[in-house]
Amino acid sequence: MPLENAGCADKSHRIQCADAREAVTMATAQVNFGTSTHLLVPLQLSGNTTEQQNKQLQECLGEAVREAYRTAIEQLDRHSAQAVLEMDKKLKREVEGAVVEIIHRHTVSDKYKDEEVGSNRVYPPTYRVRPVEAQVTELRKLLPSLGLCHEKLARKPLVEGAEAWFAIPRWQALAPTYNEAVEIVLGLLAAKRKFSNRIVGRLGPTYLRQSERSKLAEKILAEQQEGNDILVVASQAGMLHRGCSARRTRVAMAGNEFAFGVFDFVCLLLTHSERLSTGDTLMVDCSGDEYSVRGDYTFDRVPLFDYDIGGIEFSIFYEDRARNLWGTPTGFLYKMV
Repeated sequence: MPLENAGCADKSHRIQCADAREAVTMATAQVNFGTSTHLLVPLQLSGNTTEQQNKQLQECLGEAVREAYRTAIEQLDRHSAQAVLEMDKKLKREVEGAVVEIIHRHTVSDKYKDEEVGSNRVYPPTYRVRPVEAQVTELRKLLPSLGLCHEKLARKPLVEGAEAWFAIPRWQALAPTYNEAVEIVLGLLAAKRKFSNRIVGRLGPTYLRQSERSKLAEKILAEQQEGNDILVVASQAGMLHRGCSARRTRVAMAGNEFAFGVFDFVCLLLTHSERLSTGDTLMVDCSGDEYSVRGDYTFDRVPLFDYDIGGIEFSIFYEDRARNLWGTPTGFLYKMV
């Protein structure tokens, strides 16, 4: 597979990337249940910050608040200061809301912005998302041991960024380790399609692992849909991050977004074979996984799926190089308020 260095994306390339994001973004919607109206909103991935990060954030924000206080005091007299004090509760709420909004606005990093290239690759013309019920039926034919699925979740509106609902099994329902579960679904794919595995025999834990973010998202989804072997996941199939390197995708994802790994994408492919069915369409990198080419825990590659006349090819590529050929499928967490 040819390796190419990613150049800096010019203005037209960036416009194309923005257009791709806009093309798959759907507005957060409302849904009626009985007599009450609920709003589906993003559920931020949180809870795994380090103690050092928490301390640094507290110091940074604390200094900013102290500086804002000093600046404000210099602009107040006795009467205006008293007016502010009389709005104590409202003031606290507004300051708290402003700080949270500012922090969230800066959670999407500018790191690796030069690792984006323009792409006009799209999905194959025959690709259509099937109803979740049909997806679950197909998965159970292939994997009869799979248990429950809360299929009615797919009746809810989609959160921003998602294209459709997909049925994705929990890997724990198939095997004791992630790597063994990956081998199982790859075997199913090879039995159904023309398939070439360029890294056969090199999918153990020293070679392939899930990213921490994807593991956390998986845990949250499993807790939300407790007792189900097949999870219903709001997702997009690669368009949103087409033309981006794997590590650019990882830092550019929304706060409630997580990247698919090999297991997730192969499950999607088992229920939607048309997603990889023609050349000159958008191929897939699985940025939710990390790969070590020598099996020495140096995880600087990303798994890839390509398609040509010979069928589907499974291989790897550098995580810091962008090409117009690929995009990362991702999932989105949400909560109902």
